[in-house]
Amino acid sequence: MDTPKSMMRRRILQATGGLALAGTGLGAAWAKDQKLIVADPGGPYSAAYRKAFYDPFEKETGIRVVNVAREAQPVAQINAIVQTKNYIWDVTTLTLSADIPYLESQNLLEPLDFTLADVPGLIPEALTSTWMGVDIYSTVLAYRTDKYGEQGPQTWADFWNVEKFPGRRSLRRNPLDTLEQALMADGVPMDQLYPLDVDRAFRSLDKIKPHIAIWWTSGAQAMQAIQNGDVDMISTWNGRAQAAIDNEAPVKIVWNEGLYSIEGWGIPRGTPRADIAKEFVRFCADKQRQALFTDELAYGPTNQEAFEFISPERAEILPSAPQNFTNMALPSPEWWAANRQEVTERFNNWIIS
Repeated sequence: MDTPKSMMRRRILQATGGLALAGTGLGAAWAKDQKLIVADPGGPYSAAYRKAFYDPFEKETGIRVVNVAREAQPVAQINAIVQTKNYIWDVTTLTLSADIPYLESQNLLEPLDFTLADVPGLIPEALTSTWMGVDIYSTVLAYRTDKYGEQGPQTWADFWNVEKFPGRRSLRRNPLDTLEQALMADGVPMDQLYPLDVDRAFRSLDKIKPHIAIWWTSGAQAMQAIQNGDVDMISTWNGRAQAAIDNEAPVKIVWNEGLYSIEGWGIPRGTPRADIAKEFVRFCADKQRQALFTDELAYGPTNQEAFEFISPERAEILPSAPQNFTNMALPSPEWWAANRQEVTERFNNWIIS
């Protein structure tokens, strides 16, 4: 009887022309000469994905996974990779709200060639024709308890309230999430954010801009800022805030008014290792693999069956836990696909003005 492992080996061999080597003793040697270059955001991501995905894939296939850190926003890099055919990556992490609508509209990603029926337990939102999500994360407010105790800011209106909550602040140097936060701070309910009132958002940002000590550009920078006490409150990804907590920093996460998204794998169109890359992506849908990364990275799995392998204590600090998920919203992929370029240009000009 075929096992998932043997079927995966056969698909890879067939796709790459190596089937003739199967059963001859040369298949393993052939596989060891193969490699897959995977880009991730670095830091805790690399450790978590190595444990859950990279090493297990190497063990099952013999194909070496080389991971490299990439910039926080990979869209421009993927465009350059595909246009120049300089495939410095074969697979990279991409987010549903920020990246996928644009990349798919520009035909910059490889089709995955599998469906939800092929990946049991995966939530429908975590799969498109060219992308598969593996983790759910949230952009949250986090603050230092050595500054505010347990009564720190609980909303974006509190973050904007410099009289009630004096201290050093940090926001992401990117309009995605930041405009939504500015509107919530100005009184717009989460369920009425879209279409975004961009002018109103920038008027709100004008009020907080003089009080922003750091405009962060990478998750590692954000984690260090709140962990080291360079700032007292921050908008950051929950996994980075949790990493600071795990490092014994006095940091508290506020799930209220969080903005969640799904992160996963996409393949730059045209990479010569596309077939191996597709098998790797499909491999990452496995419930046990996804449960493993939550040991290192405090993001929720996209395979609902993964919670069978996650302790209740660990599940409590994951964004997809019901008590955390209730008061969060998903940024509109459609709105950002239509408005991203114009809004980003305006935001970048506003930052330096």
